[in-house]
Amino acid sequence: MAYEDIRNQDANVRETHDLIASDKVEGTKVYDPRGEHIGSIERILVEKRSGKVSYAVLSFGGFMGMGTENYPLPWSKLEYDESLGGYRVDVTKEQLEGAPRYDREDDNYWTADNGRRVYDYYGVAPYWI
Repeated sequence: MAYEDIRNQDANVRETHDLIASDKVEGTKVYDPRGEHIGSIERILVEKRSGKVSYAVLSFGGFMGMGTENYPLPWSKLEYDESLGGYRVDVTKEQLEGAPRYDREDDNYWTADNGRRVYDYYGVAPYWI
């Protein structure tokens, strides 16, 4: 794409065929392999230097927003399913219940060791490799 084309694009674009704005990802439903709703994306985390999306934080459990747990999922585990209008993961609710999670108030959670634990749990290569 030429510089002129980029410069003239609307900065408020929220979704195209291949791209989606972060504010549209937040709140998107997540489904298990059977297509059952298991949670929603609370936020996404982007690696500062590479710009790669590293994690989707899945909000799961609770009732009416109370008592929900936050589970970091490697972004590579999510696959957008147009028929569901959300992301499908190959993780069951039971697997998710045993997955690494963090307290939303714990800013110290995001360490290299915890990142390795998350990626090891899901059996995928870390984003930094």
